[in-house]
Amino acid sequence: MQVFSLTYEFKLKPTSAQITIFEDWLEQCRRVYNYALAERKDWFKSRSCQINACSLHSEYIIPADVKRPTYASQCKALTAHRKSNPKLQRVQSQVLQQTLRRLEQAFVSMWEQNHGFPRFKKAGTMRSFVFPQVAIDGVLDGAIKLPVIGWVKFRQSREIPEGASLKQVRIVRRSSGFYVMLALQWAVGVPEAMPHGEAIGIDVGISHFAAVSNGKLFPNPRPFKKLERKLKLLQQRVSRKVKGSNNRKKAQVKVSHLHERIANTRKNYYWILAHNLCDWAGMIFVEDLNLKGLARGFLGKHCLDAGWGQFFQVLEQCCRKRGVFFLKVDSKKTSQICPNCLVVETAKKELSERIHSCLDCGYTTDRDVAAAQVVLIRGLAAVGHTVKMLSEGKAVALPVTKESLCL
Repeated sequence: MQVFSLTYEFKLKPTSAQITIFEDWLEQCRRVYNYALAERKDWFKSRSCQINACSLHSEYIIPADVKRPTYASQCKALTAHRKSNPKLQRVQSQVLQQTLRRLEQAFVSMWEQNHGFPRFKKAGTMRSFVFPQVAIDGVLDGAIKLPVIGWVKFRQSREIPEGASLKQVRIVRRSSGFYVMLALQWAVGVPEAMPHGEAIGIDVGISHFAAVSNGKLFPNPRPFKKLERKLKLLQQRVSRKVKGSNNRKKAQVKVSHLHERIANTRKNYYWILAHNLCDWAGMIFVEDLNLKGLARGFLGKHCLDAGWGQFFQVLEQCCRKRGVFFLKVDSKKTSQICPNCLVVETAKKELSERIHSCLDCGYTTDRDVAAAQVVLIRGLAAVGHTVKMLSEGKAVALPVTKESLCL
């Protein structure tokens, strides 16, 4: 049976006693995570040197018949250790097991997705814990019943749809407070959106955040660039405070608030832009960019500030909700091809060249808009639609309309 899943996020309004419980549980989860990681790391190091040689730095003596620590074996050991540890007894057992599952997922990501080796978490860096099972009637108007903790109020900013089953509850700590994420599921199958209606292509950039094939240009908000100087001053104040002092903690809170403000500004802009684009078309095509490679380039800071990867995720979610077809196409040479005659330029364009002017057909437009039109042509060809050339009726001119979103 197919299922449809959505996650609803609300801000909690816990009491001071409940905040103390949340912080204590996060600390215990951090210690369990670090202990399990140390156990796995020691096992790997004991097998890293050759049989006929010893390490020059250190040598881990673990018997050869000891198996590699896994999620199942560590859960079994946690159950036995929890009986003699009163601090772990205060935390629900499934919450601690989900912490071990998070560590297991970190190793799977390292093996399968080439992620780095998992790191130990410092004090205060564990930001969430998960309840995998919650009572069916555990959510009422503005309150949720958590195991062991009890009823906790939250700010219900929107209605929760009926007929859904609550699969998981995640408590997240941020600089602005605690939040709850409700994972809801419906036993219904949602059909995938088929290609239909008007199509648009989107090219992302730095000078303009997004250029649409119809000539619209959206500005780049640059949230990090605008607040970079203020962030630098706050981080200097943190470095000048004594480590472990209350003044240092207060300064760190201000830095965290500013980082959250930057992230919220960026994400809010993404959703406004995504809904604006979905109002125009039934098919949206974007570039399949090598985001990691762009982040390592000389414009890496500006690329990370733009956050194109998160924007594509938000746009894809918005298209799924609105019934708009979404597809990523090849991004190679989108700036070197004329969208009117499809002739590839031999000389590579410099970043300072912001106007596309074809020497073969004379088509002139903004460089980013021309790239978006090439993306549109590739997307239409990918879904099997007939490609209509720009010279068959579309205007050939510089874009004059620029959309400005209110933040």
